[in-house]
Amino acid sequence: MQPADTRASATVPDAPATAMPAADDRHRPGQRAFRRANLALFAAGVATFVLLYSTQGLLPILSADLDLTPGQASWTASAATLGLAIGLLPASALSDRYGRTAVMTASTLAATAFALALPFAPDLTTLVVLRVLQGAALAGLPATAMAYLAEEIHPSALASAMGLYVAGNSIGGMGGRLLSGWTAAALGWRWGLAASAALALLAALAFRLLIPTARHFTPAPVDARALARTVGRHLRNPLLVRLYALGLLFMAVFGAVYNTVGYRLIAAPFHLPESVAASIFVVYLVGTGTSAAAGRLSDRLGRRGALYVSIGVTAAGLLLSLTESLACALLGLVLITAGFFAGHATASAAVGRTATEGRAQASALYLIAYYLGNSLGGTVGADAYHATGWPGAATVGLAAMALAAAVTLYATHQAHAARRAIADA
Repeated sequence: MQPADTRASATVPDAPATAMPAADDRHRPGQRAFRRANLALFAAGVATFVLLYSTQGLLPILSADLDLTPGQASWTASAATLGLAIGLLPASALSDRYGRTAVMTASTLAATAFALALPFAPDLTTLVVLRVLQGAALAGLPATAMAYLAEEIHPSALASAMGLYVAGNSIGGMGGRLLSGWTAAALGWRWGLAASAALALLAALAFRLLIPTARHFTPAPVDARALARTVGRHLRNPLLVRLYALGLLFMAVFGAVYNTVGYRLIAAPFHLPESVAASIFVVYLVGTGTSAAAGRLSDRLGRRGALYVSIGVTAAGLLLSLTESLACALLGLVLITAGFFAGHATASAAVGRTATEGRAQASALYLIAYYLGNSLGGTVGADAYHATGWPGAATVGLAAMALAAAVTLYATHQAHAARRAIADA
C-alpha cells in the first residue's frame, strides 16, 4: 500500500462548517448506509490510484513503441503526480464550498474521462498534457474522502472505515500498475491504458451509485486570504519544512527506482519478459507491513530514530541492487520499498502532531512536496538511467537519502541544543 495515498485526504480544512445534530445519527456498523459508504470509498480509492499509476507499469513498452528515452517516457508518470500536487489545495477548498460528494464525484468522473482519451493520444506531448489534467482532476478525491468519512461515519467505526478506504488506495495503486503492464505486454500500451480506464470507470460508477447522501455537511465560503496565511505560517515552521523535505526526498527515491526498474529487468543481464517485469509491482505490498510497523518503530526509537532506520534500510537496498544477481536486485528492491514506506509513514504522521493549527493544510503541503518528489525523482532518475544505466538511477536515490540523513542529523542537533539550553536555564 502507499501511505502517501492514505493521508492525501487530510488536505481538507480542519474546521469545515459542519453542524452535528444533538442526536448523533452518523452511520454505524450494521447499517446499510454504513456498508454503502465503505464500499463507495473503497471503489473511489481503486479508481483514483488505478489511474494515477497506470503508465508506470508500461514505460519500457512506451519507449519501444514511441522511440522515447526512459526520461521522456517517465514524464507520462511524473505528469500525473505533478497535476495532483497542483490540485490538492484548490480541491480541498472547493469541497468546503460545494460539498464532499460533489467534488469526489466530479473528480473521479473527470479523471476517468481523461483516461478514456489517453489510448488515442498520437504522441508524447498529448499524453503528458492529458496526464497533467488527469492528475489535477484526481486531486478531488484524496483531498476530500476522509473528511466525508469523518463527517458521516460514527467515531466508533471511523478507523475501520478509513482502513477500507486505504485498502482501496493500495489495491488501486498496485492494480493499476499490474493491469496496464500485463495488458500492454500482450496487446500494446494503448490497450494497457484502455484496460486501466475501463476498470477505473467501473469503480467510479460504483462509487456514484453507492455513496450515501451527505447529511452533516454545511457549505462554507472559501477564504483565500485565511488559507494563504495558514500556509505561510506552516512554511515558516522549521520542523514542518524539514518534514516536507523528507517526504520529497523519500518519494524521489521511490520515483527514481520504480520508473526505471522495468527497463533494468528487461535488459542485460536479466532479460526478463515484459510481462514478468511488469509483475515486479507486487513488491509494492511490502509497504502494507512496513507502514504499520513504522508506528511501533517510532514508539520504540522516537521519530528521528525511526527515520535513521528507514534511511539506512533504503540506502542498503539501493547498494544491494547494484549487483548483477537477480536475487540480490530483487531483495534490494524489497528493502528500498520497505525503507521508503516506513520513512514516509513516520514523516507524514509527524506532520499532524507538529501542526498545532491548520493541520489539514499542513498535511496538504506535505503531500504537495511528496508528489513533487515523485515527479522530480522519477524524471531525474530516468534520465540518469538513460545516461549510465542502473547505477545512475541508484545514485539519484543514494543522493536523496544522503540529503535525508543530513536533514535528520540537523534536526537531532537542534533537539540536543534545545535540551542543553533548557538544562542551562
